[in-house]
Amino acid sequence: MTRVLIVKTSSMGDVIHNIPVIADIRRERPTVIVDWMVEEAYVDLVRMTRGVSRVIPVALRRWRKTPRDAAVREQRLAFEADLNAERYDLVIDTQGLLKSAILARRARLAAHGLRVGFSFGLAREPLARLFYDRGYGVDTRLHAIERMRALAASALGYSLENLGLPRFELDVPTVCFDWVADEVADAGYAVLLHATARPEKSWPVERWIELARRCCAAGIVPVLPAGTDAERLAAETIATAARQGSGVAPLVAPALTLPEVAALLANARVVVGVDTGLLHLAAAVDAPVVGLFGATPRWRYAPYWTTRAINLGSFGELGAQPTVDAVVDALARLDVILPALAG
Repeated sequence: MTRVLIVKTSSMGDVIHNIPVIADIRRERPTVIVDWMVEEAYVDLVRMTRGVSRVIPVALRRWRKTPRDAAVREQRLAFEADLNAERYDLVIDTQGLLKSAILARRARLAAHGLRVGFSFGLAREPLARLFYDRGYGVDTRLHAIERMRALAASALGYSLENLGLPRFELDVPTVCFDWVADEVADAGYAVLLHATARPEKSWPVERWIELARRCCAAGIVPVLPAGTDAERLAAETIATAARQGSGVAPLVAPALTLPEVAALLANARVVVGVDTGLLHLAAAVDAPVVGLFGATPRWRYAPYWTTRAINLGSFGELGAQPTVDAVVDALARLDVILPALAG
């Protein structure tokens, strides 16, 4: 029986974009056993993915901070033992970075096993190709998801021709949020993904405030997640400024695990967000989505596999950031609010 290791460690958006590779393999090579090496922060996300036999956590981001620490050395040894518990017929590095290629090289191969990845001209860091036994070329004009799907298809010898759009086969848990009142859950809420680690991807805070006000006017509670202290401060600023006395008011979400975030997104009436991993997770769990793209090209990263996603913004153009009116118009097109409230 063939055993395959997928190496896609980070970031969250890239990990989510890799999930359809597993669905393709499940359909085209159902006897193949698939393991996945991923950064520790995204382990729960991979565990929600159907068809993954074993998740191998790695903590490069954390280990780099204190490489000489005794606990870190022990964790590295434990990682090596975990990785070497199996021999692989095929190791596929869908990330294309030096770090991921080196990690792929550390996996043990079965007899006649291969380590593969993108060719020199396509790997994000071309020197990664030196660590593979074989490199594959794919069309550089493809969406990031399709590039990874094409790499896996070439490596395992199947065609994408009849597979259609990407499938995200995720088991999202059922979660009861005690901080969301029953009436809020019944009326519906809009998740506003305002936070990003890259400032150039940000949407102006005054637009988030205005959008939150419009949602409140439509009877939809804006929910603002926050993963760091800075994000929580920003969420509270937006929520406070958007409150309009009595009636519907914004909620700042407490700290949530990744499975809890997936459940929150899956049950939202709509999700509006900048180009971040959580936006792609929302689309992957089939929530209605409005994506705000200005610093990254839509053709390469935006959700395209669902009619429940509307992507706004134009990369590289002056005034590329969408207006609030454009976002609210998209909400009307998704039947989230009445068109009369779009103005």
